Amino acid sequence: MKQQVHGGDVYRHPNAIDFSSNINPLGTPASVIDAATKSLKQIAHYPDILYSELRKSLSKYEGVLENMIICGNGAAELIFSLVFALKPKRALIPIPTFAEYEQALTASGCEISHYKMEPDFNLDIGILEAITPDYDVLFLCTPNNPTGFLIEPEFLQKIIKRCKTCGVFLVIDECFLDFIPEPKAYTMIGALAENKRLFILKAFTKRYAMAGIRLGYGLCSDQAFLGRMNQVTQPWNVSIPAQAAGVAALKETAYVEKARQLIQKENTFLKQALKKLPLHIYDSQANYIFLEGPADLYEQCLTRGILIRNCSNYPGLRQGFYRIAVRTHEENKSLIRVLQQIFIKEE
Repeated sequence: MKQQVHGGDVYRHPNAIDFSSNINPLGTPASVIDAATKSLKQIAHYPDILYSELRKSLSKYEGVLENMIICGNGAAELIFSLVFALKPKRALIPIPTFAEYEQALTASGCEISHYKMEPDFNLDIGILEAITPDYDVLFLCTPNNPTGFLIEPEFLQKIIKRCKTCGVFLVIDECFLDFIPEPKAYTMIGALAENKRLFILKAFTKRYAMAGIRLGYGLCSDQAFLGRMNQVTQPWNVSIPAQAAGVAALKETAYVEKARQLIQKENTFLKQALKKLPLHIYDSQANYIFLEGPADLYEQCLTRGILIRNCSNYPGLRQGFYRIAVRTHEENKSLIRVLQQIFIKEE
């Protein structure tokens, strides 16, 4: 497995504009910061181990029963908890995709098979034949990270049915679904009730720009399995500030809609500008754009104060693939100016 390197390394590059991390460009809502700050008065106490208020708010927000919800110290912790609770022997992962799935599976001693999404990085119908009873778990990400491609609902329903037939536990990562025009048309939450071996992964991280406070959640109708996940997770894993911030964030519906509209507008702006440069631009639908360019593009951008995501450490990718977050219009213009300088210099 390739080295675990992530975006958002502002600590090593504090003066760069961060296009490497796919965070809501509007920044953290003031109400969320205020709620987390006020909650610090309670830190002499242990956090609510059942995160009752947060679970109640999530139940209302997602339209599911409270006993179908599990929260964690970011979505990444839930991936590890899920794997250690499931104890799979063989797993199937389409690549390229989010590295934590493979990291957690490798840590548990699971054998991993890759389904290569080639040549255009879209998940094709061949995945249905690839899913067999030999596998214990399949991880899918929609929109996929780092490509930004969506899995169409009708196709995803076929995958769910195939997994159910073969007895394969299916994990669908919907962490970036909030930024597409119609997320409700693509979510598989409605399939949870009839599919106990389906788990949907979500997070506050990107939606509310809350990466530093670490808060994710999962949805599953198998309460016994959620119980096993809790057993392999450290107690009090969701802090008091994280719980308070989560409750406040779920009230920010206008903020989420404003961000969604901004991202769709700026996604179009960036693609149009990027296509004028000697880059290969993919039709990413999320709040980031996947592209192929020169092998040293990361370094050239960094020397000019722009931090982009080098995707060469993703399984299935090589040097020259990058991911760029969709940010505010002024920040996006700064990115385009830097890229224009780079390619004009090369000419």
